[in-house]
Amino acid sequence: MKILVTAKRVPDPEQKVKLKGNELDQSATNWQLNQFDEYAVETALRLTENASAGNARDGEVVVVSIGPKDVQQQLRSTLAMGADKAILVAGEDAELDAEIVARTIQKLAERDKPDLILMGKLAADSESNDAGQRLAGYLGWPQATFAGTIEVVDGGKALLVGREVDAGIETKKVTLPAVVTVDLRIVAPHAIKNGKTAKDHAYAEGPRYASLKGIMAAKKKPIEDTTLQALGVTAQKRIKTTTLEAPPARKAGIKVQSVEELVQKLHSEAKVI
Repeated sequence: MKILVTAKRVPDPEQKVKLKGNELDQSATNWQLNQFDEYAVETALRLTENASAGNARDGEVVVVSIGPKDVQQQLRSTLAMGADKAILVAGEDAELDAEIVARTIQKLAERDKPDLILMGKLAADSESNDAGQRLAGYLGWPQATFAGTIEVVDGGKALLVGREVDAGIETKKVTLPAVVTVDLRIVAPHAIKNGKTAKDHAYAEGPRYASLKGIMAAKKKPIEDTTLQALGVTAQKRIKTTTLEAPPARKAGIKVQSVEELVQKLHSEAKVI
């Protein structure tokens, strides 16, 4: 199985962000791999290995990112985890939106013919989660979003995807090729069943750490450089940011002497009940 995984770099959420005029000041930003994209990479690795036989690989994992040259650092981290190769499409965050991202991945999918595209359910910096849905529509592929479990079925021709919905878990069968966006529970110990690894095999909770051997091997793995223009993508944003401002400061809390007083203030002052 050949899997294409998207990966975006995002600012460290623990780092305090400052405004510079009408823009975010990112001059001192610490960048890291978007958490849900890291989960997508882990999902791809679990789908293409036999963990019961020393993680023997049966497939290819290609990670793609759109961004400046510095994004190579995050791509190298996915290669150190075990991905086979990476693609860096030159671009700047301020010049991208979900439409451009979806069209870029569409062109790569049409060129490289993956069996599956895995994406994080959203990007932590923008909280946007529509690139995957757009991509599936443009490709005409089936899609499953917010995946918490994946099982390979029909001899590798389809996936059973468990996705969280308001009423519980919805199980959806999608034939390959398909687009799947993953949620945080996809990296649970028994979330992935690929038909090769023993069903009772339990992974460690969360994405894997890169081993020293993996880090050294990543230095020799290829990163393809390309551009939006080379892929035939028009870099014309459909979303325009007009203003950017910090949220108002929160008012200090107050203490109450009883439950009755709390209820009264929530009703008469906060007006939430």
